[in-house]
Amino acid sequence: MNNQHARSSKTHLNAIAVMFSLGLAACASSALDVGDQGVGPHPELPAPQTSLLPTVNIAPVRTRDAQSTPVAPAGFTVTAFASGLEHPRWVYALPNGDLLVAESNAPAEHDKGQGILGWIRKQVMKRAGAGVPSPDRIMLLRGQGGAAQSRSVFISGLHSPFGMALVGDQLYVADTDALLRFPYHAGDTQITAAGEKVADLPAGPINHHWTKNVVASRDGRRLYVTVGSNSNAAENGIAAEEGRALILEFTPATGLSRVFASGLRNPNGMDWQPDSGALWTAVNERDELGNNLVPDYMTAVKDGGFYGFPYSYYGQHVDTRVKAQRPDKVASAIVPDYALGNHTASLGLVFYSGKNFPPHYWGGAFVGQHGSWNRKPHSGYQVVFVPFAGGRPAGMPETFLSGFLTADGHALGRPVGVAIDGTGALYVADDVGNVVWKVVYSGG
Repeated sequence: MNNQHARSSKTHLNAIAVMFSLGLAACASSALDVGDQGVGPHPELPAPQTSLLPTVNIAPVRTRDAQSTPVAPAGFTVTAFASGLEHPRWVYALPNGDLLVAESNAPAEHDKGQGILGWIRKQVMKRAGAGVPSPDRIMLLRGQGGAAQSRSVFISGLHSPFGMALVGDQLYVADTDALLRFPYHAGDTQITAAGEKVADLPAGPINHHWTKNVVASRDGRRLYVTVGSNSNAAENGIAAEEGRALILEFTPATGLSRVFASGLRNPNGMDWQPDSGALWTAVNERDELGNNLVPDYMTAVKDGGFYGFPYSYYGQHVDTRVKAQRPDKVASAIVPDYALGNHTASLGLVFYSGKNFPPHYWGGAFVGQHGSWNRKPHSGYQVVFVPFAGGRPAGMPETFLSGFLTADGHALGRPVGVAIDGTGALYVADDVGNVVWKVVYSGG
């Protein structure tokens, strides 16, 4: 390649990067939107669509008016339990009524060495309000009623923390690269003891999906940890996916671990369904196959189950982009239980275990949908509710908390983690609005 050609190619790449980061690429505006039918137990999956550049449709951040709140159904009251937080990503309700909030973001070394696409991705995240340094701490919020009366730094010096789980007097925290254990006493407002490392978790300089969640089994004997994939669809090579796109099971008493389920591109939220006792997870699926592929989903996780990634999606639909195809793996891929919409970034998941809400909500699932960045029109940017009966989904998803996206396409917030406290109130972490919202039923 001569110097003139090299300079021309570099200029062309820079131009593409600028257009991509601003969402102005011509191919993005020509994508055919036929409506999102990727919801429910039997979603419609159209043929994949590929292009030189994927659709980019960012919802830029706009500050919410101080008097406004997200919108819930009639009879519910929404209040800002705590505002002015720093990128609150995940929430966990302690038995004594305190609420833990992981203030976190991608680690500084996240996706290094990814070239022009890595740079583009970072510009996209900045425009979406996610390009801030990770505070690397857990906050404790305390107070009854609509707003927290006090807040304190509960644990500091973490490394992109996310999931939390209390087992007896031990608090487990899932950092991006390790599962940690801290001593806990009810009423503590700060933990100064150094965390004990229970296990290393896959990370590294790419670490494409950095969030790690943790839940304990009902008897507290085992821990389940999510590990997302290291790519969109194995573009970094199959070797980079070793130990990723799965849920791990740890037994703290023995220190042993095993793969509980695999082929889950980016599992985040996990919870135990109250009626069936099954472990369910919310999974963020792959991009760049069109506006209406691939649906994010939630599913009961089968012990030893394989869910397709990277070779197939939503069961046995082959992803032809993946090099070194594995028809044997595809043949074993399990179809997920319930689709949550295309590109919704469904992350948070909690089953309603309280009694404060009307019976319609008992045993059903609340899902925090962080919102799309590569779909026209936007999808997600809400908390949805999925009714359950007999331990299974029993209807289409219902919008429960909206008002995070303006009519002209600006994001007033982006819901992520969801939690239920002992009184039956719902909490929602809004990492762009920097608020934790509290929802209670007030009658009517």
